[in-house]
Parts: sequence; C-alpha cells; structure tokens
Amino acid sequence: MKRIADNVRRLSPAYFALVMATGIIGIALHQIGLRALSIAFLSLNVVQYLVLWVLTLWRIIRYPKEFGADLIGHQSGPGFFTVVAGTCILGSQSILVAHAHFFAFFLWGLGIALWVALTYFIFAAFTIKENKPSLDQGISGAWLLAVVATQAIAVLSALLASRLPQPDRLHVNFLALSMWLWGGMMYIWMISLIFYRYAFFRFSPNDLSPPYWINMGAMAISTLAGARLIENAADAWFLESLRPFIKGFTIFYWATGTWWIPMLLILAVWRHVYKRFPLYYDPLYWGAVFPLGMYTVSTLEMDRSMRLDFMYVLPRVFIYVAVGAWMLTFYGMLRSIFRVFRSKPAPIDP
Repeated sequence: MKRIADNVRRLSPAYFALVMATGIIGIALHQIGLRALSIAFLSLNVVQYLVLWVLTLWRIIRYPKEFGADLIGHQSGPGFFTVVAGTCILGSQSILVAHAHFFAFFLWGLGIALWVALTYFIFAAFTIKENKPSLDQGISGAWLLAVVATQAIAVLSALLASRLPQPDRLHVNFLALSMWLWGGMMYIWMISLIFYRYAFFRFSPNDLSPPYWINMGAMAISTLAGARLIENAADAWFLESLRPFIKGFTIFYWATGTWWIPMLLILAVWRHVYKRFPLYYDPLYWGAVFPLGMYTVSTLEMDRSMRLDFMYVLPRVFIYVAVGAWMLTFYGMLRSIFRVFRSKPAPIDP
C-alpha cells in the first residue's frame, strides 16, 4: 500500500493524456470500420478514466501540498488540461462508438466546468505569482494542452449539436465555433513563445520532452473541430456564412500540423540517436501518442467534409503508426506498474 501511496503522491498531472490517446485511437479504429476493436478501446478507456479520477482525488485529499505546487507550476500546471481534453475526447468516443448520448452530455458539462476552473485559475496564478522561471525554464510544448482542451470542447460540442433540436442546436454550434476560434488564437500566442524558446535558447536532450509533440497535436485537433463545423454548416446560418473561412482555416491548421511532423521526427532522432538519450517509459509519452492518433482522425474527417478524396491514403498509413505507438507505450506502462509492486517502497518525507 505504501508503494501505491508513494506513486500517487508523484502522480503526473498530465496522466489523463492516457485517456486522450486511447480515446482518439478508438475513434480512429471506429472510422476505418474496426468496430469490435473500437468497442474494446472504449471499454478500456472508461476504466482508465475512472481509475485516474480515483487516484487524482486520492492525491488531492492525501497530498494537497504536492497537488497545489503542481497546479501553479509553470512546467507542471498545463498538464492538468489533459483532464479536460480526456473528458471531452471520451465523450466524443462514447457518441461515435456506443451512441451513449446521455453519458456524453454529462462529460461535456464536466469538461466545460473543468475548463473554466483550470483556465482562469492556472493562468491567473502564473500572472500573479512572485517567483517566476525564465522563459526557457518555464515554457514547453505542454502549454499547448490548453489549446487541445479548448478544441476538445469544440469537437464534442459540434458532435452534440447535430443531435439536438433547434434552437439548442444553434446555441451549441455557436459555442463550438467560439471555442474553435479561441483555441486558434491561443495557439498563435503560445507557439510563438515556444518557437522563440527553440531558436534562441540552448536546447538539451532533456528539454525535448514528449509533450513537444503537442505542437502538432494541437493543430490536428483544431483541424478536426473545423471539419465538424463544416459538416454542421447547414444547421446554423452563421456557420453557413462562414463556410469558406472555416474551410480555409481548417486547411491552414492541417498544413501547420503536417509541417511539424518531419521537424519533430528530426528532433527525436537527434535526442535518442545522436545524443543517446535513454528511451524509457514516462507518462508524458502519452502526449506523443495522442497527436499521432489525432492526425489520423482529423485528416480522415477533413477528407470527408471537404471531399478531398486524394488525401485518404494518409490516415490509412498513420493509423498503423498511431496504434503501434499506443501499444508500445501501453506495454511500457504495464511494465512500470509491475515494477512498482515488485520494488521496495521509496521513503516518503513527512
């Protein structure tokens, strides 16, 4: 029990990226027609989601000091946005795979409440805290999880809107559009700082943590949200009038995300091959699996909404990459859990 408590105390705020990654892989499998596997991924994801909530609440109650320090930490705080993104992606997965609308509506409401609480608390804390890190020590790709959380709400809102009667359908579509636009603006702010950190500060292999893949993942989920809005255009006059704009920005997001893929692969080779940085399981690797699955789903959805038939080959290739990355990371997680129960408990400071 002491071993479990020790790991709960050190639980990564970004661990809900496990739910994000499993959810988007499940959606991808559903889209290509592998229904049995998609149902299995949904069932697994519900269990993972509940377990992570139990561990998180345990940590809040038992270790409030450590939880609070993570919440206002420049490096750790943005990881909490995986709770929002994971909640909404599980909601989207529930609708698409199991048609569980009531459960999805519950997760949608919870996701919005968590988004409001975390957005204003974390960024207000970053603003008013007296001791702040320098830019190179304070910012990372994990900051873009705030964008992913915002766009996850946009995606789930668009899915739910298509299943509502008017005028509720109109209202929820407007929320989806607003979140999509705000997520895009937030990405512009944050990626400017991240790219500045890339180019003008010394970069070590340790600095290149897996959440830097969110550079691409944030654009991929923005693409998915745009594609959903295009599909809903007939249900809302403001979406219909903005259809050319939405299409243009959806392709803009997709092109930006695609540009990041070779860059991130080059940096990964530099980190693990040239610099020989050891490759071992870290919960943050779920933040690298998620973008691969999201790129698969978003490309397929953009292809369908805009009838770009020539792009269909991309998701057909990326689905194997995404599933392979998920399987390797899941295997690493199971080995890590097994070692927890085999190893001696680490001492816990009072």
